[in-house]
Amino acid sequence: MKVLAGPWSTNTIEQYLRDTVVPIRLASMEPGGCPVVLSLWYLYEEGAIWCATQRTARVVKRLEREPRCGFEIAADRIPYRGIRGRAEATIDLGSGATILTRLIKRYLGGTESQLATRLLARAENEVALRLDALRVSTWDFTERMEE
Repeated sequence: MKVLAGPWSTNTIEQYLRDTVVPIRLASMEPGGCPVVLSLWYLYEEGAIWCATQRTARVVKRLEREPRCGFEIAADRIPYRGIRGRAEATIDLGSGATILTRLIKRYLGGTESQLATRLLARAENEVALRLDALRVSTWDFTERMEE
């Protein structure tokens, strides 16, 4: 991971990525060159960000065509802080169901809910998205927002 700017060290960034449970906003490019942003669940492991989505999702087609992408991971509440950056996406056809199960546990706390059941029913069609070669910038307005 290359830190381009911001107040956080690599260790702080990695801790934030492991601990923060908000969706990642992922930007990919349409064929005409217009960026499209979508939100996905993510997890951080071994220097990469992992997401899962259906094989037929438009984002998969866009990332197959152009693997370079942008992202942001930040909560929409005070204190405003987070990470944004660039990465290169790889589509992993064999790990989708495994990553999906791990994401469900991370975001829903287990696999017993109706939403988890619905998502897992389609797990055979999931692919994993791996974001590598991360270049990140951070911001943290905690001090200036404290009362």
